Amino acid sequence: MTTTTPNSFLNPVTTQTWTNGRHLVRCVKVIQETWDVRTFCFMADQPVLFFFKPGQFVTLELEIDGQPIMRSYTISSSPSVPYSFSITIKRVPGGKVSNWLHDNLKEGDEVPVHGPVGLFNAIDFPTDKVLYLSGGVGITPVMSMARWFYDTNANVDMVFVHSARSPKDIIYQRELEHMAARISNFSVHVICEKHGLGEAWAGYRGYLNKPMLELIAPDFLEREIFCCGPTPYMSAVKRLLEASGYDMSRYHEEAFGPTPPEIRAEVKELAAEAADAPEVPVGDLNQVEFISTGKSIRVGPGETVHAAAAKLGLHIPKACGMGICGTCKVMKTAGEVDMEHNGGITDEDVAEGYILSCCSVPKGDVAIDY
Repeated sequence: MTTTTPNSFLNPVTTQTWTNGRHLVRCVKVIQETWDVRTFCFMADQPVLFFFKPGQFVTLELEIDGQPIMRSYTISSSPSVPYSFSITIKRVPGGKVSNWLHDNLKEGDEVPVHGPVGLFNAIDFPTDKVLYLSGGVGITPVMSMARWFYDTNANVDMVFVHSARSPKDIIYQRELEHMAARISNFSVHVICEKHGLGEAWAGYRGYLNKPMLELIAPDFLEREIFCCGPTPYMSAVKRLLEASGYDMSRYHEEAFGPTPPEIRAEVKELAAEAADAPEVPVGDLNQVEFISTGKSIRVGPGETVHAAAAKLGLHIPKACGMGICGTCKVMKTAGEVDMEHNGGITDEDVAEGYILSCCSVPKGDVAIDY
């Protein structure tokens, strides 16, 4: 008996490959991951192969209350599922963009996206032993990496350590358990800060510390480490690793861009420009104080915190200068600024007091922890 293969099966699929730029995509699925976290899945109307490096991010181009807003989110899916990509977003109290997406973005909606970009990825730092450390929704880029290695049957020994606020806040819990059950080179360890009444939890409790890490990954000094989470979490992880004698050249954390070598030259140029600038009435000047270095300066209307630092010879790392990359993030301890960014900072960081110095203009006297 002979069978014939339909011609439609033999015809090549006409597809395009994703390249960095602006693309119009359609939301095709919304998944409720936890009580306040949702995953939004996107595809193109014409087939597109969404190839990217696991860990990279995209920037959504949105219009909220008539205002154009750009916001960056890590891709949480893996390029091993190439005809779509997903982002996973946590609802944040008072978070303008995250709440709008939860309340308004639905299946069928079209959204322009820019990307993919990002240096924090699994491809540029090849290794056969890796340790993923994540906190909260910072799980998204390392989940993309783990999914990639899992799907491609890579010979990579993975230890996945995730810190959540409570058992009900664990993102991707069932999928992580499934992956760990299927392959021997993937182990999962979840740490819950606390657990509520009626919540059964037999795992690690509290915060990640050195004894806990030594128990989970005794060989952590030999592993490439990828870390993503709230800034205090990443700061604590770095302190722990440095105190343990870890080779920090093998430590990578979520950051939306490099610091070009031209920045130091730019600092000198801005300082020179400041010397030639016309006088501004004292009453119109705002004082910017940099607490850690004990330096302060008065700047005129429209001048950014980054420009103030440059005039003092202080080097705040910067990449894009447009509030997209997040490289120039600093802590504001006093005062108010007008920050017009393009997605390079999370609502959580803003709530904690962080600003992007490249696009933050003082509205009065301000103090910066730098």
